[in-house]
This record gives sequence, structure tokens and C-alpha cells, in this order.
Amino acid sequence: MIQNKQIDAITVEAMNNGAHYMFMYRVSTRASEIEVIGQKMPDYLSSLQAAVVTEDKCLVLSQKSLLSDKLKEADALRDDYYRAFKKAVKGSEGIPVPAIQEAAIILSQLIKDYRIDPKMQLDKETGLLMNLLDDLMGKNKTQVEALGLMPLVEELKKANDEVIEVTTQRMDESLKTARAVTDEAYRDLVKMINAYALVEGDAAYAGFIDYLNAEIVHYKREVLNQKATSSTTPTPVEPSEPEPEPEPENPDVV
Repeated sequence: MIQNKQIDAITVEAMNNGAHYMFMYRVSTRASEIEVIGQKMPDYLSSLQAAVVTEDKCLVLSQKSLLSDKLKEADALRDDYYRAFKKAVKGSEGIPVPAIQEAAIILSQLIKDYRIDPKMQLDKETGLLMNLLDDLMGKNKTQVEALGLMPLVEELKKANDEVIEVTTQRMDESLKTARAVTDEAYRDLVKMINAYALVEGDAAYAGFIDYLNAEIVHYKREVLNQKATSSTTPTPVEPSEPEPEPEPENPDVV
């Protein structure tokens, strides 16, 4: 009996604010690129997109209420570490040692791909740094170690984790409501995709299901500290350019 692919479950309520927004943003963006999803479940897709936009606005509005002295200190510290990291990578490009130059060029491109700005909305920066750090301590660990920057990366992670801890403890009521709406819209869309994949076969949905299940595994491991493996076998796809991250609608007011 053929087992059609299905999107795995994840407890999105347990994510910190930055990770939650980035997860939902990535899902809604990728789903909007899948023609069959837009054709067969446009209302569910538009509901998730609208919810993500609202959540984005609530993140900005909740900024002031989150800025305790402890949070300001951790945020400033991670910004200093991040700027130092960028400066060190940039400087390493000029060192006339092939192995170092190659590592510096790879990390410079990674920095450009993430487009992190310390002046961006606090939770967006947190989510982007979380993903960047996952790369720096994972698939790009060799390049980081080649430049001798792992101690700096570890300090950056500590500072970002401190921001996550503080912001997780304090959340504006409007943001709680917005997140709940986003969660409901996300689950409704997932249910529809799983239902269509079950009834029609998963051929038209396999690429998206594989993508989302890979994201779910990543967030379970890196955000929720859970052991996780995907229930699906990825369908081979052509490599694509990294997804551009959303620009903040309003600059930080701190």
C-alpha cells in the first residue's frame, strides 16, 4: 500500500517570538510559490499570509514593552559580537593564505544572505541570528574554525540565547492574540494540504511537504530542543537561492 506524504506536527505555541515569526513567514512565503496551493486553497493561504502580516506589526508594537534593562544589555552585547564577527570575516578576506581567504569568502556570502541589521526589529533579529548561528556551528563550522572565530560565535550564541530567554518570559497580549490567529491559520492550511495529498496523491504537494518537514525538524531540534526526524523522504530538487528575509516595516525605536 502506497503511503502518501503528510506534513508532520509541531508545537508552534512553544516557540519563542522570533522563531515563531520566522517559521510562519517562511511557510507562508514558500506556500505562495506553489501554484496548486494557490489554486485549490486560496482562502487558507491568504488567511495565513494576513495573519503573518498582523503578527509582524504586533512584534513592532510590542517592542517597547520588551525593553527591560536586562534585555537592552543582552541585545547590545549580541550586536557588538555580531559586528565584531562581520569585521573579522571581512578582514580575513585580505589574508594571503588560500584556505583562510576561501573560508572568509564563504562566510561573507552567508552574512550577505541573512542580511541581519542590528537596528532591525528585535525579534526578527533574534530569529535570523538563531538560523545564522545554526549554520555557523553546523554546516559552516569548518570555515568558522579556519578563521579562529568559534569562541566569538559561541559568545554571540550566549547573548542571543539571553535575549530569547527574556523575551519568552514577556509577551504583549496583542502579540499573544496575533500568534494564536497565525497558529490557527497555519494548522488549517496544513490540514487542507494533507487532505489533498491523501485524496489526490502527493505528487503535486511533495516538494512543499518535504520542505516544510525539513523546517519542522530544524525548529524542533534548534528551538524546541527536541529529537526529531522527518517522516518523509525528500524529493530531489534543484538547488535554489536563499530566500530573502522580510524587511521590517518600521525601524526599531529603542
